Amino acid sequence: MADTFSPETGTAPVDLTNCDREPIHQLGRVQSYGALLAVSQDWIVQHCSENAAGLLGLPEDSLLGRPLSDLIVSDGFERLRSNLRAAGQQDGTTRLFDVVLTARGQGFDVSMHYSGAHLIVELEPKTPRRGGDVMSEVYPHIRALPPEAGLADLAREAARGLRALSGFDSVMVYEFQPDQSGRVIAEDRADRGPRYMGQRFPASDIPAQARALYARALLRLIADTEDPGAAILPPQTVTGAPLDLSLSVTRAVSPIHIEYLRNMGVRASMSVSIMRDGELWGLFACHHDSPRYIDFERRTAIEMFAHLFAYELGRHLERQKAKAQADMAQLQSRLMAHMANGAALPETLLSVSDDLRAVIPHDGMVLFTDGHVHATGDTPTEEEFRALARVFDRSIGSGVFASEHLAEVHPPAADYAGRCAGVLAIPISRRPRDYIALCRREQVTTVDWAGDPAKPATLGPNGVRLTPRKSFEVWQETVRGRSAPWSPHARHAADLLRTVLLEIFLKITDAASEERRHAQQQQQLLISELNHRVRNILNLMRGLVAQTKSSARSLGEFTANLDGRIQSLARAHDQLTAERWEPASLKSLITCEFDAYAQPGARRLRIDGPDALIGPNAYTALALVLHEMTTNSVKYGALCDNSGSVRITLSEDRGGALEIRWVERGGPPVSPPRRRGFGTTIIETSIPHELKGDAQVDYHVTGLEARFRIPPAHVTAFLPEDQQPAAAPQARAPRAPAALEGRGLVVEDSLIIALDAQSTLEAAGASEVTICASVSEALATIAAGPPDFALLDVNLGKEQSVPVAERLAELGIPFVVATGYGEAQEIIAAYPPCEIVQKPFSEHSLAEAFRKALDRQS
Repeated sequence: MADTFSPETGTAPVDLTNCDREPIHQLGRVQSYGALLAVSQDWIVQHCSENAAGLLGLPEDSLLGRPLSDLIVSDGFERLRSNLRAAGQQDGTTRLFDVVLTARGQGFDVSMHYSGAHLIVELEPKTPRRGGDVMSEVYPHIRALPPEAGLADLAREAARGLRALSGFDSVMVYEFQPDQSGRVIAEDRADRGPRYMGQRFPASDIPAQARALYARALLRLIADTEDPGAAILPPQTVTGAPLDLSLSVTRAVSPIHIEYLRNMGVRASMSVSIMRDGELWGLFACHHDSPRYIDFERRTAIEMFAHLFAYELGRHLERQKAKAQADMAQLQSRLMAHMANGAALPETLLSVSDDLRAVIPHDGMVLFTDGHVHATGDTPTEEEFRALARVFDRSIGSGVFASEHLAEVHPPAADYAGRCAGVLAIPISRRPRDYIALCRREQVTTVDWAGDPAKPATLGPNGVRLTPRKSFEVWQETVRGRSAPWSPHARHAADLLRTVLLEIFLKITDAASEERRHAQQQQQLLISELNHRVRNILNLMRGLVAQTKSSARSLGEFTANLDGRIQSLARAHDQLTAERWEPASLKSLITCEFDAYAQPGARRLRIDGPDALIGPNAYTALALVLHEMTTNSVKYGALCDNSGSVRITLSEDRGGALEIRWVERGGPPVSPPRRRGFGTTIIETSIPHELKGDAQVDYHVTGLEARFRIPPAHVTAFLPEDQQPAAAPQARAPRAPAALEGRGLVVEDSLIIALDAQSTLEAAGASEVTICASVSEALATIAAGPPDFALLDVNLGKEQSVPVAERLAELGIPFVVATGYGEAQEIIAAYPPCEIVQKPFSEHSLAEAFRKALDRQS
C-alpha cells in the first residue's frame, strides 16, 4: 500500500509498518487481574504495579525499596526462592499455584521470569476451582482428537475441546500462510453458527513483533478490553527504558489492539500459540462477548492442550511426508525400470508423466537438459522457457523452487498464465543447470477476507498510527494470474524426486559419460596405482621374509613367525575393508588379535579407556606391533600360562595424541630378551619410524609394561567410553586339528596358491589331492571319481566355481570356499550353504573351516 500524507496536519507518511514498530512489550502497565513486582538479585523490590500493595493487603507506597521477604510470609517466600531453576533458562518461566503469601492466608498463582537485571514476579489471586483437578480435564479432549484424520477434522475437534476447557464464546484455529496472512481452518461457537470459517485475515492484523512474542510467550489473556490496568512504578529503570515485559502474563494491551477487538465486538480474548518445529504455525483465537478471566492454573492446562495438539499436528504432517515418500518410491521403481531398458532421460521422464502427475498434480511438464527443451502438456513455449530458465539460474539456488504466482518473479509469465501461472522447478544437475518444471494453469479463485485487506491508513485517536478497520464483514477478492498452491506433500515429493534424479539416474549418466570420455586415462591411472600397491606389497613381503629369516633359529620358527605376521596384516586389512578403507576401531583390532590366543577360563584381556579410530596408513603398522606384543605374551609373558592377564589402557593426552599402555601381570618372572630379534625391532621402532610417535618397553619382574604414543595426525576421533570396560572375547575350548581322510580336490587357477593348499591338506591327513584350474576340469574330475572333500576358489579366470559347488552339494561332499573378497553377501547368496575362508589362509584357518564343513555334513 502506498504511503499517505495528511495536508491538514502536515504529519509524516504512515503505512502498515507503523504497527510493526509499536513497542507492545514496553507498555508500562499490567492488566488489573494481576500485579507485578520487579526485584533485584538480592530480592529488593525495585518496581511494582500500583495495584500490588492492595492485592497483598499492604499500605500503598510500602513496597518499593524493601526486601520481598519482609512483604510476604516466610514459607511463601521460601517457596518462591527455591523454585527458580526453570526461570533461569532462556525464555524460561517458573509457575507456582496456590502459594500463600499473606498472613491472612490468601493464596496466589505466581509466574516468575528474568527480564534483564530484574526478576519479574507476577501475582494473581487464587480463585475457587470449578470442579476437580483442572489438568484431568485436558486428557479427554486430547483423546477425542481423531488420530488418523485430516487437518480439517483435527483442527475442528481441537477448537471444540479448547472451547470446553476455556468457556469462551468462540474458538478459531488460525493457520498462518506463507505471506503471514492467517486463514481460519476451524471454528467452534456457542451459537453453533460459523462467522469467520474459511476467511482470511491480512498479515497486518498480527504485526511482526506480535508474532515474535507469540513464539516466546505461548498464551495471552485479555480479560477485559475496558480494563484501564495498573501502571508500573517507577515507569523506567535506571537505564531510562521501561521494563521489558515480553514474557509477562499480565502485560497490558496495546491501544491499537484494544481498538481492533472493540471493532470486532469482542470484550475478552485469549490467544494460544501453535508451534511446529520451533516456528509459529498458527493460533487458537478465543473471543468472548463479556469480560472473562481464567485463572493461571487453567491457562497452564490450556497451554498444555495446545502443546499436545501441536504434537498431533506434527504426526499428521509426518504422515503426509511418509505418503510422499511412499509415492515417490513407487515412481522411482518405474523410472528404474525404464532406465534399465536403456531409455534416455528425456524419454524416461516423459513416459512416466502420468505416474508423476498422480504423485504431484500438474498440467504440463518441461525437461530442460543439455540445452534442449522437452515438453508435454500445457507449458510455456521453448523460447519462453529458455528465458524462464535464465531466471531460475540467477535466483533459485540448488533447492526446489515453488511459486503459484510465476509472474511475481518473472513478469513476462503473465502473458502465458493460461498455460503456466505456477511452477514447481526441480534442479537436476550441477551447473550449467538442468531442470524439470511442473506447470499449473491459472486458477481464478475468490478469497473471502474478514474485511478489506487493504485496510486504508487513516489517522485516528492513537496518533500517527494506523487505525484498525471498523468492518469485519466478508470482503471478497477475485484472484487471477495464480495457480492452485503447491501443497507441502507436493513440495516434499519434488524434493525426493530431485534426490532420486541427482543421486541415481544422473549419477549413472554422468559416470558413464565420464568413463567414455576418460577411459584411457582412468585405465592408466588404475594400472599405475595397482603397480605401485603390488610393488609395495612385494617389498613388504620381501622385508618380512628377510628379517624373519635372520632372527629365526629353526625352519619351524621361521615358518610360524612369518605366517603369524602375514595373518596379522591380513586381519588388519579385513578390518579396514570392512570400514571401506575409512578409519577403523583400535579396540576391534586389539580384540581381533587376541581372539586367536584367548585361553579357557578367566578373561585374559582388559581394555580401558575410549576407543579410537585409526587412519588406514597407521592401522597396518599398529597391527604388526600388537601382533608381536601378543605373540610375545603368549610365548614368554602373562599369557603363557593360565594365571596371567593383560591390561591395555587407551587415553587421549593433552595434545590430542593416543596413548596406549600395555601392562602384563600374573605371568612368570620377566627379564629383558638376550638377543634383539625382528619382533623386538618391530615393537620398538615401527611407531617412531613410520608414525613419528614414541615407543617404550620396560621389563619388570612383575610383568612387561609398554607405552606407545600415536600422534594426532593418525587418530581421526576418540569415541565415548562404554559403561563397562571392554574385554577380550570369551575363551573357546581348544579343538584338535581337523581330521581329513581320503582324497581331496583343490579348484584354484593360481598354481602357487594351489600347491600351497595341496601341501596343507596333505599335511592335515589327505591321502591324495588333485588340482584343477577350471570349472569344466573340476566337473570332469568329480565325474571320474568323486573326492571326499574339496577347496574351491571363487574366481577362476573369467568364470566362478559356483557350478562345482552345486555339484558337490548334490553329492553330499563337504567343501570350503576360499576368497579374497571377504564375506560378501553376494558370495554367500550365490553358493550352496558352505564355509568360507579368507585369503591368505593359514593352516589353522583352513583346518578350522574344514572342521566346520565336516560338522555341517555330519
